[in-house]
Amino acid sequence: MKSGFTRAAAPLALFTLTALLTGCGGDSAADSKKVTVWMYPVIGDPKANSAYWTQIEKDFKKAEPDVRLTIEQQPWENRDEKLATALSGGKGPDVVLLGPDQIPQYLSNGAIRPVDGALKGVEDKFLPTALDAMKQDGKLYAAPIYHTVTTTMYNKKLLDQAGITTPPTSWDEIKAATPVLKSKGIAVLDYSASNEATQNLNFYLLLWQAGGKVFADDGKKVAFNGPKGVETLTFVRDLYRAGAIPKSALTNTNLIADHALGKQQVAMGFSNTPADAAVAAEAWGEENVIIGAPLSGGAEQVSFGIPGGLGINAKSKNVPGAEKFLAFMTQPEQLQSMGRASGFLSPRTDVTVAGDGPFAKEFQAALAHAYPGEPNPAARQVMSLIAPEIQAALTGKKNPKEALDSAAEQADDLLARQR
Repeated sequence: MKSGFTRAAAPLALFTLTALLTGCGGDSAADSKKVTVWMYPVIGDPKANSAYWTQIEKDFKKAEPDVRLTIEQQPWENRDEKLATALSGGKGPDVVLLGPDQIPQYLSNGAIRPVDGALKGVEDKFLPTALDAMKQDGKLYAAPIYHTVTTTMYNKKLLDQAGITTPPTSWDEIKAATPVLKSKGIAVLDYSASNEATQNLNFYLLLWQAGGKVFADDGKKVAFNGPKGVETLTFVRDLYRAGAIPKSALTNTNLIADHALGKQQVAMGFSNTPADAAVAAEAWGEENVIIGAPLSGGAEQVSFGIPGGLGINAKSKNVPGAEKFLAFMTQPEQLQSMGRASGFLSPRTDVTVAGDGPFAKEFQAALAHAYPGEPNPAARQVMSLIAPEIQAALTGKKNPKEALDSAAEQADDLLARQR
């Protein structure tokens, strides 16, 4: 989801590489009954996260007494590097939490296997977009256990100060609100342009709203430097120049607390999560938090939201046991408990998480517009190439077209080398 992603993730203590390399790679006969899971802190509070998965171990033991389940808590920090090292060495876990953008990467290395068998007979109970996000070539590689979603969040107090009674819901309305809010010393739009910020919550999300794409249809080249990309970056650049995006955007990594949005220096965000809303409610007062529908860029009304799912190591010595765990975790009871504990939504159409938060209905409605992004084995590397070019455009070192063409040249070269 950064709450759904690293916003709300409170990293746990780092494990040593030796500990990380233990898992399903042993040779003893006991491995045929053992299932090791690598889980990450999808529940923001570390104690609550640990307690939740301890209870899952106990409940699964009752349901499947012949499978010896161990759930190991891992930190988000350096997740991909550590997981890639373990999987490539045949020493990784049997089951691991994956996002859609990780699947092409690990599939290309032969590190994960299809998990369709774990959902046999219940596939039609899941959101089609949740399953599609976890598929490659028609096969499912992770069983969804939660779904993140983002949408707009407004500070009513700041809008009231500027006399704005209807929050901006489109790019054009944001432009119109800029001089009005600026006259009160208030920026309009929260944005994160740090090199470490995910583009899925920033440039890419706006690009999709404009009707653009990150990658060409064949995935062999990028498409973000086309007309829609230039339109998107020009929109962001112009807002930054006008003071409608705070200068602190250059160092923000999609954080709320102690940053411009949380400190009531900017009137709205466009990629906020339920956890962000909770932070804002505490900082601003719940009465000043408005959760709206996803922005429209003129072409599409899009929010970013991804399923988190459980994948199976291709070298697991207990695939049947691993599939039993996936089937267990995707049952309605577990999805309900996961939703209540994490604040995320359900990937199943027949399970609605009964959120007790004041904004649960608004986030549930935003799920209908959730887009999981464009999976590509080089997706994260491409993000690292485009981030500094966006900064160059915002600070005036390059115009939007020059910046995107430069990023595209580097990205296309990367994609060509990886083929």
